[in-house]
Amino acid sequence: MSDGTPTPREGTRLDPWYGSYAQRAHQMRASEIRALFAVASRPEVVSLAGGMPFIGGLPLEELGEMSRRIIVEHGEVALQYGSGQGDVTLREKILEVMALEGIVAHPDDVVVTTGSQQALDLVTTIFIDPGDVIVAEAPSYVGALGVFRAHEADVVHVPMDAHGLIPEALEQTLARLTAEGRRVKFLYTVPNFHNPGGVTLSLERRPQVLEICERYGVLVLEDNPYGLLGFDTEPLPSLRSMSPEGVIYLGSFSKTFAPGYRVGWAVAPHAVREKLVLASEAAILSPSNASQMAIATYLEHFDWQGQIKKFQVQYRERRDAMISALGEHIPEASWNVPDGGFYVWVRLPDGLDAKSMLPRAITARVAYVSGSAFYIDGSGTDHLRLSYCFPTPERIREGVRRLATVVDAELETVRIFGTSGAAAATPSTSPRPTSTDRYDLREDRTSCTYSFWPAGCHTSATCRFAVAGGSRRRSRDASTRFLCLMWTRS
Repeated sequence: MSDGTPTPREGTRLDPWYGSYAQRAHQMRASEIRALFAVASRPEVVSLAGGMPFIGGLPLEELGEMSRRIIVEHGEVALQYGSGQGDVTLREKILEVMALEGIVAHPDDVVVTTGSQQALDLVTTIFIDPGDVIVAEAPSYVGALGVFRAHEADVVHVPMDAHGLIPEALEQTLARLTAEGRRVKFLYTVPNFHNPGGVTLSLERRPQVLEICERYGVLVLEDNPYGLLGFDTEPLPSLRSMSPEGVIYLGSFSKTFAPGYRVGWAVAPHAVREKLVLASEAAILSPSNASQMAIATYLEHFDWQGQIKKFQVQYRERRDAMISALGEHIPEASWNVPDGGFYVWVRLPDGLDAKSMLPRAITARVAYVSGSAFYIDGSGTDHLRLSYCFPTPERIREGVRRLATVVDAELETVRIFGTSGAAAATPSTSPRPTSTDRYDLREDRTSCTYSFWPAGCHTSATCRFAVAGGSRRRSRDASTRFLCLMWTRS
């Protein structure tokens, strides 16, 4: 007799709705950074992982009073629904921000979004059908790769060097894809103080990249959260300023002000802007009035450019602490020295695998992000990303010291056994499934063996969970337990 519980087709014991998901849902993967967040946020762990800005550098008391006045004096507007395109006062203020990078636009060109991450999703929604090609830098921002994967895009990476995206490699890639009959919808690029690479697209290369994309009929998606956070130079002119009809520009207040407000924006050609507004209204109806009024008030009444200069000084000090500590404690590695932004991109000594090494780093109470997070195929395990924006210089030095003990231990393992970590990583070109979840239930249905190959992982792992009463029992070693925590959501 039925107890009223629906019985969807092709479900599993752990997820009775497994067979009902859309195909794109099976392509979704937990971000390696988000998977680390619970562990990395523990106070005893020095987190060099997340790109969290130094909020303590803001005038918090004054901002608290500003928020109080907005609610007391304008609460009936701040707490109400608003325009799907965003508040016009804020859009006018955004023009002043973009003018620092040479962008000339009209308030009607701007679409306010819930962070630039939503803008990224909206652009992908209106342009990408399953199987369409997106060209992106190698490595690329992990949040963008997650959006592209969710929309079932085919991401093709193009290499960078110390001067950013390589125009010759871009042209070769577009020529090859064209010859193969594959349609490229857009180039995704982070031209300034790249996440995770830390490099900046040179002034000389910017028009070259735009000319190549125009010739091949490829739109450019310029993601620019860090452009005003340079340490020693004035902002370079944006790609959008050079090609208003060929570039969609994404901006954000998360890095130059505060991510908690969740306010970003897109600037697009007129017809594209209309589609973005429709897509945004379908997704969220309207961005938060309260957040928009807070940002607009901040831009109107606070010295926001002076605050950015303070951030530049603070982040430069933290960058210097990280570069100095790397040179002192891990001289076997190599790294870039960024001129701005939040990140140092580190190449590990030969034979080391950043992904395999991560559980042991957490045991040593330091967190980083494996380079595999920034490649669609999970390669890049010979690199890791270190973030210097949030910890104090003292914590950064301590974190790098702890990381050095892990690297030294891994190097000793390589010296003795010829491989790093609990299992050697196979080359990134090795064929492997993107999702081979398998659940083998015992007849008494009290536990199961869960075998998985996480996206971007080159080794399988097996652990046992007790499923009775919803509890979970993990019986393998600490490294496997950590992988299970990170990856069983795949």
